[in-house]
Order: sequence, then structure tokens, then C-alpha cells
Amino acid sequence: MKPVKVGICGLGTVGSGTFNVLKRNAEEIARRAGRGIEVAQIAQRRPNPQCDTGSTPITAEVLAVADNPEIDVVVELIGGYTLARELVLRAIANGKHVVTANKALIAVHGNEIFAKAREQGVIVAFEASVAGGIPVIKALREGLAANRINWVAGIINGTGNFILSEMREKGRTFPDVLAEAQALGYAEADPTFDVEGIDAAHKLTILASIAFGIPLQFDKAYTEGITRLTTADVGYAEALGYRIKHLGVARSTDQGIELRVHPTLIPADRLIANVNGVMNAVMVNGDAVGSTLFYGAGAGQEPTASAVVADLVDVVRAMTSDPENRVPHLAFQPDALSDHPVLSIEACESAYYLRIQAKDHPGVLAQVASILSARGINIESIMQKEAEEHDGLVPMILLTHRVTERHMVEAITALEALDDVVGDVVRIRVEHLN
Repeated sequence: MKPVKVGICGLGTVGSGTFNVLKRNAEEIARRAGRGIEVAQIAQRRPNPQCDTGSTPITAEVLAVADNPEIDVVVELIGGYTLARELVLRAIANGKHVVTANKALIAVHGNEIFAKAREQGVIVAFEASVAGGIPVIKALREGLAANRINWVAGIINGTGNFILSEMREKGRTFPDVLAEAQALGYAEADPTFDVEGIDAAHKLTILASIAFGIPLQFDKAYTEGITRLTTADVGYAEALGYRIKHLGVARSTDQGIELRVHPTLIPADRLIANVNGVMNAVMVNGDAVGSTLFYGAGAGQEPTASAVVADLVDVVRAMTSDPENRVPHLAFQPDALSDHPVLSIEACESAYYLRIQAKDHPGVLAQVASILSARGINIESIMQKEAEEHDGLVPMILLTHRVTERHMVEAITALEALDDVVGDVVRIRVEHLN
């Protein structure tokens, strides 16, 4: 059987890794796929010395790969929204299958892309778009197909996890660790997508759609970054038996789907709380299987290439199958997607960590407890520290039971209005992941 011809668009870190893995493991991959996979064309803007492409034809025109009649599968590894979208839609229109690692493209334009792919009877595979080399999309879409998924929670951005790990283990400040992350290449010169939760929200949007059978709705994902976290809060959380992680949470409730990314306290004895450095982990809770944990490298040249090549193998295996009988892009049949709404953050429910800076006066704690009680917020535990020498303020740290965000916001507004409370009340959500 003649080999499947692939065009790789983008020969950066992941593109070169994909080419190298396909070349190094060609025989093993062919044994798995049932036929050879040959890179027949590469589109690149500049040479990559890490990748010896040999005699493989190279073009600077990305769209030329989508128009090449010899190409069976287009591998999109250029990133971004605009040119990548044009490339993928052109390839689909030309009847080519697509493999992509582009989480932003799928999260924002996936509904359109999948609809076009169905019309043309082609496959769009995107395992590498979430959590690098961890096969969590395949696990959710196929391995856990018997389950009603209750919730998904993940550390799905390695940069943020590296920063929080360093803050906890070494007592370093956020700006200090961010500078090191940039020097090590973990963070971009503009780290906004990583530290403000946008990258994680792209990935969580994809996971939620596959878990709950809803259309992709990135615009409804709530994002909150880690830039305001202090070493004090990291230390207080540790003293209370928790770790702070930048967590993506998608939960199905009777009212709708929670879709949120934010700093989160997790009990220190949970496995996911002990995922450190640049590693990723995703927990999935299903009604039949219970809780499962997927752990591994969430980025990097060959871990991500591993997922890209695995998608290529899946595409090759399915190329001759009836399009109606292939695994659906978002796990559920396209005409069976749910209209269960994505909730606003105000309607989401969580437990909370609160840090209040108060004047050292009698009765402040009673006022705080009264304000919380009036809004139906129960206190789980309180830790009150000695007055700080530099300003004489007393840090009060509280853990609450679960309550809606709306009620917590009302309570914080009332707390900040007290004469004896100084500055903003620090609020971090708590998830026990039971």
C-alpha cells in the first residue's frame, strides 16, 4: 500500500520534533498505522538547524501545502488564529485531513472548522492542542465514553505551574520567578497568555466540550491570573494544609456548566497538588470510573510531537472508513450536542480562602463572622496571626464552606467597607476535588 503523504506547516519547536519523530520511528509508526507516513512537503519561514530535512521539498508559502494535490494530510503547527484558520479551512475545502496542535484555533474557531470537515468527510485531529504529550483528549473521547463526566480539573499551563512551584518551595516572589521562567524559555517575552490564564482557558474549553458534549464556547470561560499572588498567601495555604495551583475547572451542574481558570487552593494530599515544575496533570471524574489522573509533559518538542504523530496514525487508520462511523470530533455525535448553558462566574459555587488585613482592635473577628453569616457563608477554619511589625495590622485567614460567587462578592464588599479592615480582601477559591 502506498504511503500517506503529509505536509508539515511550521518547522519550529513542535514541527521539527514531529519531523524527527516521524523519521526516527518510521518503521514502528508504519507497523501501527498499517502503511507508511511520508513527509512530502514542508512550509517554513526560516531554516531550523535542529532539523535535517534532507531532500524534502520546502516552500515559504504555507497555503501551497493545502493546495498541493499530492498531500493527503496537512499538519498545522504555525499557531495563531488568522493564517492558521485560513490554512486549515483551505486544506479541508481541498479534501485533506488536518492535524493541529493549535489550542487557540480549536477553542475559538473549532465549531466552524468541524462543521466544514463534516461537510467534506475529512478528519481534524487535535490531541496535541491540550496538555502536550498527555493523551487526555483520546482518553476523554474514547476511553471514558461509558461515563457521564461530572467534572474535569487540570494544571494545563506549565509556565504558571513552574512559577507557583518556585514560590512555594523557595519563598520567591512572582516577578522574580517570572523573570527566570522567561530566561529558561518557559515563558514568552509577553507572558500574558500564560500567567493570566488565557492559554489554560483555550485548553479547558476544548476539554469541557469533549467531556460534556457542548459546543466550544471560549468566550464564556472565566479567566483569572496569578500575577497578584504573594508568597504570604502561598505560605498561609501551606500552613492550612493546601497548595495553590493555577487550575482549570469544568463542572457539570443542574444549572449549567462551570468553565473557569483561576488560582485555587487544593488539599496538599491530593496527587494533583503535588504536580510541580512545568509538568501538567488533568483529573477527570466520571460516574462509573470515579476519579482518574493523567500526568506528564504538557509541552516541549518531542512530547508534543508524540501527540501530533499519534493523531497522524489515527488519521491514517481511519482514512478508508465511512465518515459517519468515525469518532466524533467532540466525542458526541454532532446532532446530539447539548445546549446546557455555560454559567457566568457569579453563578459558580466554590469554597474560599480569604485573607483580611485588620486593625488590632477588639471585635473585628465578630464583625467579619456576622457579615459572612448574614449571607449564608459558613466558616470552616480561622487562622489569626500576630500583628505585623511594619504596619501593626493583623492578618486574618479564613476558609469557608461552598457558596456562590455572587454571595461571596457581596460579603467581600461589606468586609472592605468596615473601618477596621485595611485594603482589599484577598480571595482565592478552594477545590477539594473529592
